[in-house]
Amino acid sequence: MTVSKQRGERWQRRHRLKIVLLLSCGVLLTALVLAVQHFGALDRPEFDTVDARFSVRGADTPPRDIVIVAIDATSFVELDLRFQDWPRTFHARVLRNLERAGARAVIYDVEFVDPAAEDSDDIALYEAAGAARPVLFATTEVDKEGGTGVFGGDAATSAENLRAIGAGVGQAQLPNDSGGVIRRVSYSIDRLRALSVVAAERIERKPVPRRPASDGTEWIDYAGPPGTIETVSFSRVYDNKIDADRLRGKVIVVGPTAPSLQDVSPTSAGGGQMPGAEIQANAFDTARRGFPLRSASSALDTLLIVVMGMLAPLLSLRLSPLRALPIVGVAAAGFAVAAQLAFQSGTVLLVVAPLLALVLTSVGSLAVDFFTETRERQRLRATFSRFVPEAVVEQVVERGDARLGGERLVSTVLFCDLRGFTSFAESLQAEQVIELLNHYLGEMSDAILNHGGTLVAYMGDGIMAVFGAPIELEDHADRALAAAREMLGVRLPRFNAWISEQGMQGDFMMGIGLNSGPVMSGNVGSERRMEYTAVGDTTNTAARLEGMTKGSGHQLFVADSTRSMLTGDASGLVHHGDMPVRGREALLTVWVPEREDPADPEAAEQPAGSVS
Repeated sequence: MTVSKQRGERWQRRHRLKIVLLLSCGVLLTALVLAVQHFGALDRPEFDTVDARFSVRGADTPPRDIVIVAIDATSFVELDLRFQDWPRTFHARVLRNLERAGARAVIYDVEFVDPAAEDSDDIALYEAAGAARPVLFATTEVDKEGGTGVFGGDAATSAENLRAIGAGVGQAQLPNDSGGVIRRVSYSIDRLRALSVVAAERIERKPVPRRPASDGTEWIDYAGPPGTIETVSFSRVYDNKIDADRLRGKVIVVGPTAPSLQDVSPTSAGGGQMPGAEIQANAFDTARRGFPLRSASSALDTLLIVVMGMLAPLLSLRLSPLRALPIVGVAAAGFAVAAQLAFQSGTVLLVVAPLLALVLTSVGSLAVDFFTETRERQRLRATFSRFVPEAVVEQVVERGDARLGGERLVSTVLFCDLRGFTSFAESLQAEQVIELLNHYLGEMSDAILNHGGTLVAYMGDGIMAVFGAPIELEDHADRALAAAREMLGVRLPRFNAWISEQGMQGDFMMGIGLNSGPVMSGNVGSERRMEYTAVGDTTNTAARLEGMTKGSGHQLFVADSTRSMLTGDASGLVHHGDMPVRGREALLTVWVPEREDPADPEAAEQPAGSVS
């Protein structure tokens, strides 16, 4: 299998791993959100978003055919009696006055379960309710069969008495959400239908169908905050001081509004505490309109959670999660706008769970990207640290990949070659050749790396290195010359001594060429197989100089361009002459070390030793 094919397969494996991790992250986190939503853990923040949607929508036109007769603080003052002490004749008188004013119907949000102290009071109220029919009474006391005690000691008597005067009774209890907020009405509680449902069916003379819902509740479509629906004081109606035109043809809701009666609650419409009578008026208006504000189906809610939850992982398959974040942000904002538009059209979409899924999977996608990028950076570090200085490794790791492309830099290029090794290796076993070659390359590579050079390529027993690329260095010429001197003065003698320790006779020599100038430094190849290199005339001339050391009696040729770029002391170099270079018309000024012992040019071409 070729190296490029192996690298291609490794890339495919890494890509497949990232796909699996992203999709797994999306599926698991989305499933987690679905479970949390199913068990109601997100109900409170979801309800808060409904309140916010009411606030954004603002108040609707209040129903013009509903008037609240408020048992308020003004009534207590004008009637000069506490509510607890009001006789039922007060309520009978109000019902009579409403009947004379031409009220269409009356919803009485006051419980009349226990008998009055005087039978005459009950009779007066009963007869007034029959005259003002239809009157719908409220109760919260219900037996196990859904029966009540309104106008009767038992459920059967109550039902018969109410039927006789054309009256009805409904459940006044409303479900409280977190924080005591009233947002919904239950179609029925304890087998007794809600007061708003009973009133809507009796007054509008058509059924209010029960829509299948998971919890049997419906949203109250509030017309607005407290005070939106027209309200008059109970005492004003009692004293008949209200223009009959304000009541004629209207549905009247009679009930307490005074805070002292503790029948006030916060609602999704905002604006503070809303009296129970106004809540019932809104519930009635919502019920007679068929509960126009409805929760989306569970299938649609699930679909929204899944779509939003999988958006970030799917985007991250084509884009980096960071690049996908703006799209995710636009999607979140777009979803919020769509949810508000749907609300204003009568559909309450889940908001918290889909957005939570989007946020969690976006964070998860970033985590997956960080994990895979960290593994890739570790791989890059492990790969490049063997060939380039730590600073170059950090640059490659910081970039996060080995991208194709390059840049023009002024650098010093070094070429070196071990003289006579090919002939020497002919008499050795392959394992011995590899061992010798690795030992030699290790010594020379350390010298290059120690001085900040980048190992570009191994060419048998030859090495190409560059100083000042891919990271620009001001003293690249000094570093290259120092590395060459270490290679010749320290590393090569150490290698020759090691050869002797292995029982071989040999005294190898080297050839090194240094040249400085502009190079194109970067990665070449394909996306599946690339190599770092430095190309240009500077590189070609360095290679020529290394070759020109053969038979010259010198192991190091330094181009005049390199000497001129030295920032340190250049006194250790002596002028060798102006020499022709293949491929160049002009002569090249060459310098050599001052204290280099010249080698026998003939011996440099002979085998340096043999196996003992």
